[in-house]
Amino acid sequence: MARKRLERFEKELEVIDINAKGMGVAKTSEGAVIFIKNVVPGDVVDVKVYKKRRGYFEAEPIAWIKTSPKRTTPKCEHFGICGGCKWQHLSYEGQLEFKEKGVLHNLKHIGKIDVKEVNPIAGVTNPYFYRNKMEYSFSNKRWLTPEEIESEEIIERKGLGFHKPGMWDKVVDIKNCYLQEDPSNSIRNAVREFALKNDFEFFDPREQNGFLRSLMIRNTTKGEVMVLIQFFKEDEKKQKELLEFISVEFPQITSLLYCVNSKANDTLYDQEIQCYKGNDFITEQLHQLQFKITAKSFYQTNPVQAKVLYEIAKNFAALQPDDVVYDLYTGTGTIALSLADSCKKVIGIESVPEAIEAAKENALHNKITNAQFEVGDMKEVFDHAFIKRHGKANVVITDPPRNGMHVAVVEQLLKLAPERIVYISCNSATQARDLELMKSHYDVLKSQAVDMFPQTHHVENVVLLQLKTTHE
Repeated sequence: MARKRLERFEKELEVIDINAKGMGVAKTSEGAVIFIKNVVPGDVVDVKVYKKRRGYFEAEPIAWIKTSPKRTTPKCEHFGICGGCKWQHLSYEGQLEFKEKGVLHNLKHIGKIDVKEVNPIAGVTNPYFYRNKMEYSFSNKRWLTPEEIESEEIIERKGLGFHKPGMWDKVVDIKNCYLQEDPSNSIRNAVREFALKNDFEFFDPREQNGFLRSLMIRNTTKGEVMVLIQFFKEDEKKQKELLEFISVEFPQITSLLYCVNSKANDTLYDQEIQCYKGNDFITEQLHQLQFKITAKSFYQTNPVQAKVLYEIAKNFAALQPDDVVYDLYTGTGTIALSLADSCKKVIGIESVPEAIEAAKENALHNKITNAQFEVGDMKEVFDHAFIKRHGKANVVITDPPRNGMHVAVVEQLLKLAPERIVYISCNSATQARDLELMKSHYDVLKSQAVDMFPQTHHVENVVLLQLKTTHE
């Protein structure tokens, strides 16, 4: 028996907030929470409710009573379809307002933290074209618009773009993306047109067959460009045709790479990358430091704001020449190496072996001799023996993944009792949770949010913790 469609209407709802999925938040006079598509805070709308969830309803607007001054027209023709840039209909000033509001809400209500000083969120000058890495998927069955489905004309089903949210086997064919500077759009569109013209097979994720699998484009603030094509199967003639076309059409490409990946997923970490032309890396500049970035390297995807983030962390740390610094979750060592000139020594810890190798190479490349790196699971490596090997740190930088620090790491930090801790987080909710565990030993002196990902709900937050003279 078919499920009965929910039929409910609400009039003149005022949108008071926006959630992580880009949906507006409103409450009825009875207190029911409703998430509404395509609205922003300040809109007043009549809505049709189409789905009931646990604790809230989902709805779509059917009439605008009032439009918000925070509303703006999205630049991108793919807005609302590809799944990215979900806040593009909210003005950039509005985005900063609600990001900062969300961070402070989490610190207060989850962490129960009284921050002594809150610095204004660090925004960007241009909220577009900020990413240095984009990954696109080929598909032989792209997502079709309702108009294309109803059309009687023959529709080209091959596409190159982003996976449609909720449809792992469908790709939204991207014509123009506002996230990465040119020649990114030109390269992607030229590759697609060449492949269509030459009747190359696009990947079929359900059947696990095809020829062209994915396209990755990376760039740097220095203007260097890396392009990597993933083929699903070997075909030397077609591989050379496509790679040579890219090479001739875009001579500014610094690193042209490829690999043949026939496994179930398209992750690169276990693949052998081949260099067709140029170097097998590109180089990014971070102040006086240079970082070699390979196809498998992790590097902050917003390099301009990464500099801002690290400057804030360095300012909060207030390092002295005799300071010993631990950099937990160091990644490829970007933060550790940027601090090395201001302290006695810095020791980075990371669980990914390839990242630690890259950190060591970057230290060598930049002639930094007072930075050391260890690999291992943080909750196991960061122990008494580690402290005995490297000496007690009086400053700790921690930049954990979204799920925050393991409770064992928090406990070890409290035992170590460094004078200052700078906690960088991409998830202020788990950051606040961890801070609550530490507030009996530490005061939170400063907090500052940094907008690393405009047009999305994501935001980084940096806090400075100072050891209390007496513990509560």
